[in-house]
Amino acid sequence: MEQFSLGKINMYVSDDHRFGTDAFLLGKYAEPHRNHVVCDLCTGCGIIPLIFCKKEPPKKIYAVDIQQEAIELLRATIRENEVCKVIEPVLGDLREMPNETIAHESADMVTANPPYMTSGSGYEKLSRAQAVARHELMCSIEDVCKTASAMLKYGGILKMCHRPERLADVICAMRGANIEPKSVTFVHNMANERPWLFLISGKKGASAGMNIEKPVILRNSDGSYTEDYLKLYE
Repeated sequence: MEQFSLGKINMYVSDDHRFGTDAFLLGKYAEPHRNHVVCDLCTGCGIIPLIFCKKEPPKKIYAVDIQQEAIELLRATIRENEVCKVIEPVLGDLREMPNETIAHESADMVTANPPYMTSGSGYEKLSRAQAVARHELMCSIEDVCKTASAMLKYGGILKMCHRPERLADVICAMRGANIEPKSVTFVHNMANERPWLFLISGKKGASAGMNIEKPVILRNSDGSYTEDYLKLYE
């Protein structure tokens, strides 16, 4: 276990439970309101809820993960940071939720940085914890969207990030769970490169109609960081 400085928050991470730029992208993209109840699925060490707490946090954040070490890291972070008291770590299988902790249709927003890879893809060189975080061994994208829909109020919002090659899977899973995709933003390392990530927003019970937003570019042509990138870490 080691500490990582997230501005005014000192958080705990481990070799198995860390995070990348995608977490900061989703945290910036989601930006819940201060009166929102939020549920973050596949929370890992809690990076998305902790990003929400850097400024004005929402009213309540449930942080859900199936791996005990990840939840223990988040609990340690919360104990040492008063600003994080709005976060409630939830150890459990998202496929069995909502439950007595998170009520049915109680959330204004659900966020998710789910496993990107299908269960059949290679993960032999990863630890078990890393494999669960990156591959659909314990939940599928359909599971994530189904649980999100059950947790969301009518008109509630799902914000998620995923890899471009899974875009069709994500849209189908969202629609199958009565969450209509409303907005997609592609993320590129450089403007002349293919996107490596997308951010998607869906609304429960909404009518059809989706916007493709201006892409996020992380580096300029000379390799320097763009304003989009620098804003992620403010």
